Amino acid sequence: AEQSTDYAHEAYTILKFGFTIAPIVAGLDKFFNLLVDWTQYLTPLVPRWTGIDPSSFMMAVGVIEIIAGIVVAVKPKFGAWVVAAWLWGIIVNLLLVPGFYDIALRDLGLSFGALALTRLAQREE
Repeated sequence: AEQSTDYAHEAYTILKFGFTIAPIVAGLDKFFNLLVDWTQYLTPLVPRWTGIDPSSFMMAVGVIEIIAGIVVAVKPKFGAWVVAAWLWGIIVNLLLVPGFYDIALRDLGLSFGALALTRLAQREE
């Protein structure tokens, strides 16, 4: 017998899992810097404009990323938009830091995945 597979549901599940876990892991690591020293990716303009030192700023970023991952888990249709918008903010920041254009391009690709999740979530929620 031929098995029916809902590929859209499978894609939704994969993207929901990824956009839940990745922001939470990246957000938690802003407190430990085990993966990388995250402050290297922050444009010097941010501390200059905000008066917040880079390490503290990145910890605040981490909190927002953890929350974004949780929102994707609970309400993916909305949370995926939050993640996409957040990635666009990261891209703007990275374009202001010479040498990280490759990461900006990667984050653009990730934002497309988040947008795809918003569309697939229309069917699921």
